Amino acid sequence: MQTIHIGILTLSDRASSGIYEDKATPEVERVLNSYIKNKIIYHKELISDDYELIVERLIFLSDEKKCDFIVTSGGTGPAPRDLTPEATEKVCTKMMPGFGELMRIQSLKYVPTAILSRQSAGIRGKCFILNLPGNPKAIKECLEPVFPAIPYCIDLIGGAYIEANDENIKIFRPKKKD
Repeated sequence: MQTIHIGILTLSDRASSGIYEDKATPEVERVLNSYIKNKIIYHKELISDDYELIVERLIFLSDEKKCDFIVTSGGTGPAPRDLTPEATEKVCTKMMPGFGELMRIQSLKYVPTAILSRQSAGIRGKCFILNLPGNPKAIKECLEPVFPAIPYCIDLIGGAYIEANDENIKIFRPKKKD
């Protein structure tokens, strides 16, 4: 079973400056640990909502750390400093709009303000990047509906083979033709 490299890039001015505790990063890690059977090496960073820094760290995690999957948390709202989707679009060669659409549809079941969120996803080389909201409660709510497609997407772009913990989540891969 392959080792998977996952970047967790958490964006928060207040958490990165120590005003409050970062609860998003451990929640992303908890959910992914419950979904993935492979050994995972995490590359975790907590940074401020700075566009140029987000771009730099996404490039570093995908190109230098060779992450198969990067999850960002935070910076997806309408506030002036919420620029994670723009930074993601800058570094990606392909955007995958269906992921954001499905996450918003799912979130609307919980809060009417989900329509304000701008989650997105894209591909940089062999790395799949997914933008999640910063609210720890919303992390599992958003990951759960989209995760079944993520391992196959990573297969298609040449990333590592992710095996799911079937007790917690079912992933989808088309059956191979004989």
